[in-house]
Amino acid sequence: MSDLPPAHSRESGNPLPQYQQRTGPPLSRGTTEAHIRPPPTSLHERRDRALRIALPIAVLALGLLIWEMAVRIEDVPPYVLPAPGLILQTLVADWALLSNSLLVTLVTTLEGFLLAAAGGVGIAVLFNQSRLVEYSLYPYAVILQVTPVVAVAPLLLIYLPQQAAVLACAWIVAFFPVLANATLGLNSVDRNLADLFSLYGASRGQVLWRLKLPSALPYILGGLRIAGGLSLIGAVVAEIAAGAAGAGSGLAYRIAESGYRLNIPRMFAALLLLSAAGIVIFYLLSLVNYLALRHWHESALRPER
Repeated sequence: MSDLPPAHSRESGNPLPQYQQRTGPPLSRGTTEAHIRPPPTSLHERRDRALRIALPIAVLALGLLIWEMAVRIEDVPPYVLPAPGLILQTLVADWALLSNSLLVTLVTTLEGFLLAAAGGVGIAVLFNQSRLVEYSLYPYAVILQVTPVVAVAPLLLIYLPQQAAVLACAWIVAFFPVLANATLGLNSVDRNLADLFSLYGASRGQVLWRLKLPSALPYILGGLRIAGGLSLIGAVVAEIAAGAAGAGSGLAYRIAESGYRLNIPRMFAALLLLSAAGIVIFYLLSLVNYLALRHWHESALRPER
């Protein structure tokens, strides 16, 4: 009997046992526990955040230092392996050419990403509203995904103009992740909420707009974050294929051109710009994901301590 919780206090009117009572100042009228802000960031959390930034930078600096010293000590020719310092000099010297090519690649990437986002979400909505459409078209979407874009790009360059072929490659690579994630999200709605909407006589459009799309938003944003990097990969593959055909102006074309001319420092400089562009795209989409979900979804809420 000693293990039982203490009895409720009738004098105080408190319905909770003592071990469940909330400690701290009383809540104001209309305020609940959910409205209480989490405690401020602790010193340990700030240190952990600083380490996440500082350690990768330190590893990168150490790797570049070892690379620079190895090239200098072994006297490696620039056409075999250029030093990081020479790559940086080439990036500054050829900035006008490389920046214009980077802009072409980024425009193609953005266009392919927007087409993949609109097409993937739109077709996922059609799949959710009609099983016949899903059963008819989804296998072809899978075939489009598993077919290597490296094999498709030369054919597209034959039948389409160069820019349209490059854009089609970027769209093909980025389309399926958006479609698959959006379809999964729309089909993962809580059945109880769907029954509640039906109980109140909601139309199919109301169920879609007010229940299914908000519930599927985390899945859609996850697919878009994947599609951002894949659209850049598709654009690069198509530009390399176009460069092999003797046409092109994107950054991948500059990489192929530099390889043919043994201008390896420029090749590394262009590759550095491509990597930086991919990192920026990923973190921009991660920021959009956080801003859209930070107030209500568990994946973006800070844990309370």
